[in-house]
Amino acid sequence: MFAKKNDTASASAIPPLASMEPTQAAAPGASQPRPRPASMIAQGVAIKGDVTGDGELHLDCVLQGDIRVGKLVLGPNARVEGALFAQVVEVHGRVVGAISAKQVRLYGTAVVEGDITHEQLAMETGAEFQGRSLKFQRPAAPAQPAGAPGSLPVVSSGHMPAQAVYPE
Repeated sequence: MFAKKNDTASASAIPPLASMEPTQAAAPGASQPRPRPASMIAQGVAIKGDVTGDGELHLDCVLQGDIRVGKLVLGPNARVEGALFAQVVEVHGRVVGAISAKQVRLYGTAVVEGDITHEQLAMETGAEFQGRSLKFQRPAAPAQPAGAPGSLPVVSSGHMPAQAVYPE
């Protein structure tokens, strides 16, 4: 029913991996940026102090202090007491303190006690959040003269959007 073909031409058409050249040659003296792996701190570790960096950090440990990174992922065993500052924050564990990030996602196992300042906030069913949700205020676009092409009439709804409040 099935016949084995002796096709050596197609097998020899594929060069071995070692002899393959990169498809794009880098400019002389220029190095291509490598994606940096995320830093990870596993369960069973306790840290007292602030953590800063510009990369991605995955925590599944206990930390007392503030965290300031590019992206922060708190695992289900993570327990943080302190303020969190990042572009993106994903919480599976517990946070006691303020969160400030463009994007915040609270998963079903998350427990947050503190204010969240954000542009985007997503919460799964089961997530617990005790605090205030404060939306970042985007700078207003330059005003166009009334009646200018592309301008829309301004309609007031009578209420003001939430603003971030920082203690002095």
